[in-house]
Amino acid sequence: MDKILVPVRGTRNCEAAIQHVIRLFMNNTALEIHLLNVQPPFRIDVARFVRKRDRDGFHREEAEKALRSCRERLDRFGIPYAVHVQVGDSARCITQTAERLHCDHIVLATARKNTLTRLVEDSVTNRVMELTTVPVEVVAGQGVSNWERYGIPAAFAAVLALFLAAAE
Repeated sequence: MDKILVPVRGTRNCEAAIQHVIRLFMNNTALEIHLLNVQPPFRIDVARFVRKRDRDGFHREEAEKALRSCRERLDRFGIPYAVHVQVGDSARCITQTAERLHCDHIVLATARKNTLTRLVEDSVTNRVMELTTVPVEVVAGQGVSNWERYGIPAAFAAVLALFLAAAE
């Protein structure tokens, strides 16, 4: 039985990964599907003023929101799955969970982005691929937004122009 880990963040791109996993399951009903939602921890200066029970409740509620649409879709097709929720660094939690569950591969959803955006941003997908020995399958989601297509290159060009003007 193949085990698949699907990290879910609650974005529309995750819908593409779930749709892909549904197609895989329809071709091989022996798949074992694990959904994982990773919540970012509270900053230490905030966490010390919030009770652990309240923090845990908040993380649980946010995870339920993020997982809702993917769970509904899998339930609609009658596909069995397990749900896991963790708090911490996304890339590390994904890789550790995949190793702990002995997953055969990870199915990650990612937004389509231009090269400059990928160069500037801290990508969970890239970090997972760096950290894990488990094969990673990347499913492309939606295209880039207008901000990423035009705004980031324009802002980069403006900063570069200011830097060159200041150098003269």
